[in-house]
Amino acid sequence: MTLNQLRGAQRIAIEAARASGALMRQNWHRLKQIDSQEQHDIKLELDVRCQKLIEQLLSKHDPAIPVLGEEGSSESEASDYRWVVDPIDGTVNFAYGIPHACVSIALQGRDSGVPSAAATNARGLTLTPDGFASLTGVVFDPFCDELWTAIIGQKARANGRIIHVSDRQSLDESIVSIGFAKSGASLRRTLPYFNKLAPKVRKIRIMGAAALALTYVAHGRFDAYIEGGVRLWDIAAGGLIVECAGGEFWREPLDAGNHVYRLVASNGLLRKELSSLGSLPKNPI
Repeated sequence: MTLNQLRGAQRIAIEAARASGALMRQNWHRLKQIDSQEQHDIKLELDVRCQKLIEQLLSKHDPAIPVLGEEGSSESEASDYRWVVDPIDGTVNFAYGIPHACVSIALQGRDSGVPSAAATNARGLTLTPDGFASLTGVVFDPFCDELWTAIIGQKARANGRIIHVSDRQSLDESIVSIGFAKSGASLRRTLPYFNKLAPKVRKIRIMGAAALALTYVAHGRFDAYIEGGVRLWDIAAGGLIVECAGGEFWREPLDAGNHVYRLVASNGLLRKELSSLGSLPKNPI
């Protein structure tokens, strides 16, 4: 795709994200229908409705581009592009009436579909083991009316204004967000890392929405975000936004078939101190 084509795709993604966000706002204080739940996770009927709405709007751009989403996938191995969608990131927050949740939409393309100029300017071109890179990303918080956007090789923006990661260089003055995956095993494996990190930083924040944690790093609100097991649809858009804001987005696939990663996103100045605490635990999701 050309840069102009990516801008067109981004406009459609923004429209879809805002439409899904409006549906979230309409249902925020209403009784939620729970489709399934586990100890550390909830799936809502509204998740499915939001994804279907997003898919309908994205198909206006190109009905041949499949969707890989939290609430189902139409992926095709023959396609060089795919949308990666989390219709409600932070579902537990949303279900409990906590206004910290968002919509995350990314367009990914195989390496051959990345504009050459964009690839030259991009830090971390390939995100996935199957050779896809995020080309454009949109994260929308309907409760704060904040929209973060990025196109590979271009500057990241929040509500149209260019943003940049923080310039803090020491953990003792930094705010670091940490996430726990959804299993009991993830708690047991992450808590030792948490205990090492907590005394080293100004504050730790556990917010419960991976895509927003990434945009907060990009915006300079957080200095780093760490998680040991998270899905691709939670990070495909936010990771690109971090990189386009001048940050670092380290990730390692844990289970390629299920699109599971561990990650450290930061302003790029804290890598040495973060790594000195030991390796990030590999959590089953």
